Amino acid sequence: MRNLDITTLRSFVAVADHGGVTRAAGFLHLTQSAVSMQLKRLEELLGLELLDRSGRTIALTASGEQLLAYARRMIALNDEVIGRLTDQAYEGEVVLGVPHDVVHPFIPRVLKRFNSSFPRVSVNLVTSNTRALKEEFARGGFDLIVTTESGAGEGAETLHHMPLRWVGALNGSAWRQKPLRLGFCRNCIFRPVATAALDDAGIEWDMSIDSDSDRTVEATVSADLAVGVLLEGTQPGHQELIDHSGVLPELPVQFINLYGAERVREEYVAELANLLRQNFTRPSAQPLKVAS
Repeated sequence: MRNLDITTLRSFVAVADHGGVTRAAGFLHLTQSAVSMQLKRLEELLGLELLDRSGRTIALTASGEQLLAYARRMIALNDEVIGRLTDQAYEGEVVLGVPHDVVHPFIPRVLKRFNSSFPRVSVNLVTSNTRALKEEFARGGFDLIVTTESGAGEGAETLHHMPLRWVGALNGSAWRQKPLRLGFCRNCIFRPVATAALDDAGIEWDMSIDSDSDRTVEATVSADLAVGVLLEGTQPGHQELIDHSGVLPELPVQFINLYGAERVREEYVAELANLLRQNFTRPSAQPLKVAS
């Protein structure tokens, strides 16, 4: 009977998630040689090659890709059992602020993994616009906030860059109308970016809806009564990126910033910040090509 070791599996997953043995070792607080040895033992136990080392970079083999899914499930179950059945050193609350437009698909993944490690720590998630989040953060109302901005403000840690895109209803035609009808919340940080781009391009526009409700704006755009602007990949299923072939101006890349990580004192807050880094740095599952 052969038994898989959770510690070894954790090292294997860390290599996949962090882009190589060196980064995985730093994340796990182990030496590079220790992580390499654990990977070797795992391959010897299974009698399989999990990493393709034939090229200049390392990639998962077919067996490695298959094991990765199982390994994640086994680690998650292990952590859940330990968390639920043993006394926890950490109890408390962390207040996290996130803009509406980047809640999905990132934040549910973060909260799920955080809860597995700290089941007795409550995460108070507040969603709002970036301006309101930064104002409340300055008053001490949040432990951590994530923002979407055109640059990096004082104290910001940039996690990722994402392009802004024009969005509209599925198979919609609102983007062809003149003047261009726009749908934005009053305090949306993308609103002045979009209107400035239109002004620079000499395109007339009209604010079709001026609301404090993201849902109201979403419904208006989805009904093909206006167009909006979102970060690429965050548009809901009933909207689509507008293929305008250059009719509308290009929009700038936005910074996804994290504030508060440099001043945390509780370990669980630091871990939440680390999970935010991981999920925004690798926002989608890409074919694994990692440096050894």
